[in-house]
Amino acid sequence: MQRSPFISSLVALAFAAITVLGASPAVSAEKQGRVNACRLQSDQSNIEHVIFLIFDNVHFLRDNPNVPSDLEQMPNLLNFIRSQGTLLTNNHTVLISHTANGILTNFTGMYSDRHGQSVSNSYRYFKSDGSTLSSSSFKYWTDLVDDTGTPPADALPNMVNGDSGSPKIAPAPWVPYTRAGCDFGAVASANLVLENTGTGPGGDITKVFGNGSPEFNEAVASNAAPANTAARALAQTDFVGLAIHCGQGGGICAGNPNVRPDLLPDEPRGYDGYLGLFGAKYVNPAITGGSAVMNNLNGDPITDPFNQPGFPGFDGLFASTTLSYIAQMQEAGIPVTFGYISDAHDQHGIAGEIHTTRGPGEADYVQQLKNYDEAFGKFFQRLADHGINKSNTLFVFTVEEGDHFVGSKPMNPSCDGVNTPCTYDLIGEVNGNLTGLLATQQGIKTQFTVHSDMAPTIYITGNPSPTDPVAREFGRAVSNLTAVNPYTGQLDNLTAALADQWEMDLLHMVTADPQRTPTLTMFAHPDYFLFTAAADCSSPCITVPTTPPTNTFAWNHGGIQPEIATIWLGIVGPGVSNLGQDDGTWSDHTDVRPTMLSLLGLRDTYVHDGRVLTETLEKNALPQSLRDHTPVLSKFTDLYKQINAPFGQLGMDSLKVSTVALASGDSANDDIYLKLTKKIKNWTWKRDTIAEEMRAMLDGAAFKHEPFDGVIARRLINHAEALLEEVSSCAADVVNCTK
Repeated sequence: MQRSPFISSLVALAFAAITVLGASPAVSAEKQGRVNACRLQSDQSNIEHVIFLIFDNVHFLRDNPNVPSDLEQMPNLLNFIRSQGTLLTNNHTVLISHTANGILTNFTGMYSDRHGQSVSNSYRYFKSDGSTLSSSSFKYWTDLVDDTGTPPADALPNMVNGDSGSPKIAPAPWVPYTRAGCDFGAVASANLVLENTGTGPGGDITKVFGNGSPEFNEAVASNAAPANTAARALAQTDFVGLAIHCGQGGGICAGNPNVRPDLLPDEPRGYDGYLGLFGAKYVNPAITGGSAVMNNLNGDPITDPFNQPGFPGFDGLFASTTLSYIAQMQEAGIPVTFGYISDAHDQHGIAGEIHTTRGPGEADYVQQLKNYDEAFGKFFQRLADHGINKSNTLFVFTVEEGDHFVGSKPMNPSCDGVNTPCTYDLIGEVNGNLTGLLATQQGIKTQFTVHSDMAPTIYITGNPSPTDPVAREFGRAVSNLTAVNPYTGQLDNLTAALADQWEMDLLHMVTADPQRTPTLTMFAHPDYFLFTAAADCSSPCITVPTTPPTNTFAWNHGGIQPEIATIWLGIVGPGVSNLGQDDGTWSDHTDVRPTMLSLLGLRDTYVHDGRVLTETLEKNALPQSLRDHTPVLSKFTDLYKQINAPFGQLGMDSLKVSTVALASGDSANDDIYLKLTKKIKNWTWKRDTIAEEMRAMLDGAAFKHEPFDGVIARRLINHAEALLEEVSSCAADVVNCTK
């Protein structure tokens, strides 16, 4: 998923190589002291390093049965996980399934309603006059929804959390680590790094470096420079995408003149006196011993598209780049490192400056996966040479979402990609003009805006309530939209599922900021990407865009399809069982955080929505309270996920009911919708009541040394089973469910 705010088609010229990496020196005594000062290891494990890597759109499942999957084409990574730890293949995303909320859910262990990003990678929000504006999900942790308006059209935090009873900034993921004295390095990790070069009152540069600072002045000049020039890119190259959040009492920030206060004004229990380094201009010298240039794992300088050393842009985060930064940070004494790696199925060019989509098994797609595999081979060897391995390091590898490929069948159907490259006649998502389709097919000319997507969120102008006749007429119309698929020639129902605000609440999609709650969410047929345009279809309304050739897309996500929702998670390290591959354990993004912190002996200031993956950990690495009651605990945790996770049984069954409800009735009789909506509200209340007690028990056992009470657990199991049965029965027979 493209994140970079600039894309250039210029080809970078040769840049004189300055060797920074390659044969890196052994960790010095001073740097080793930094590692040892970090109080990571718990009573059950001996963990001195943490390496968390999250991919964009890298698949374990095959997109073409003949072509090895992405992970299968990266055996250095796949074998490392399987041979030394556990690969969980029944992991799941959140809704809506996208880069920003997928990453942030992994980072926080909270569902989207609690960290604020349920609609991403951007979202719309209502203004007071009923119209909408757009905001990016990718903002530094403390940014607002509207960082430029005076006064702001929405002054709440982008990362909004309502646990306290009022909207505040969500607790930051690095805090437990820095409070334990550990420096925390972030490489292109969503919202843990500066994400923009804004110099307005709420811009990242102003907030971190201050109005009138040298960095502020550089950003002002850079933002005013002509587009697609080195000068325009400079501020991003220098300040965006890299950060080190430092622990107190030494570490890499000690004595560094470039540190800035690491401000978290809403952090529970306060966060005063902490410092950080922001941007390659300051991170690079700190971790290389003074050089402004970092090399990737191949020995090539890491630059932007204009050969300026520094951050290459988010689409330029190839494995050889991210892994080099992670290794160098670890060698420099930063024991906790989080990194992002760009997808492999789009051709990104030298530093992410182009975007050309590829199909399964196409030659350059296969080559990029080979490059990624080679990078992981070098990475693991380099870490091992510096004593960083499974005996002392917690490795976590995962992906934020899956994809649905949209394109023709291969022209050579027997191709396997690796030995015989696949070729395609046509590749590209099917674009649909939602405004035109509604007007021409359903006669709907109501004003609305959308967050364009294969799961578009719809904001009806005026922000009507779910039961308003305008909203109800609109929902029925969306339910009935059709299109002839250019690939199959078949008539498709465009709506796979439909949710209004009540169902979105059940799916953890309603945040503490009421301005950003959509009127409707349409989970579309996976081949389609929907947007607003002219209220007619003379364009026409359904197209497969193939130009410009460097800005095409064919990997859809956001929706409810299994290939999008079902992903993978790999864990290796002390206390992790060497199961090889676990295809059975049901997990999702929220479970990563509590599992990691439990192994590390750290705690958050809040209760996670996820749970410790006890099935994946050795018994002696588990908190004492989670070692007993194994059959009861297993059933308890499974039911907890099934009633609370967006892709759990309750979420998916209720979405079936919601879809029927929104399609039902007419202007004269809306009885079915009202009855089913009442049920959905009641299910949400029951779920919240049961889940809150279940997660409190799991959190208490994992982090507070509280016993896991089997009697209470069995009572909650019975309540959860009864709720699942009630919703499942309604989904199976919605007609009788309304009687």
